[in-house]
Amino acid sequence: MTPMKRQLILTRSPIDEAALIQARQVSAKAGASLTFAGIVRAEENSKIIEAIDYEAYREMAVHQFHKLFDAVQARWPIESLRLIHRVGAVKVNETSLWVEVVSGHRKEAFAAAQWLIDEMKKTVPIWKHPIAS
Repeated sequence: MTPMKRQLILTRSPIDEAALIQARQVSAKAGASLTFAGIVRAEENSKIIEAIDYEAYREMAVHQFHKLFDAVQARWPIESLRLIHRVGAVKVNETSLWVEVVSGHRKEAFAAAQWLIDEMKKTVPIWKHPIAS
């Protein structure tokens, strides 16, 4: 099995989804490229907000993300996995999380992305602090 390409970025900068898609590199065996964008909504815990401040324990977050990437690679035939998570203040309607999974088939891409996002929320030390309007 070919090693899965992986990219992890924790950044304070806005996520440029169009540029990320433009930069995508896939092999001739790739049949699916799934992207997911998590955006900040205007309501958090039944309160209107203007942004969310994402706080991360960076070293442990990177460690946990790589453990999750290893688990994805062991479980599904994924060609590449890219994940970008914002830290700091992210305004309503901005992307806070962007994930791309490339695989031979859509079924594996959907399953891997769903599992990764669910597990990330359980194990990666990134905390949300809503900023009220």
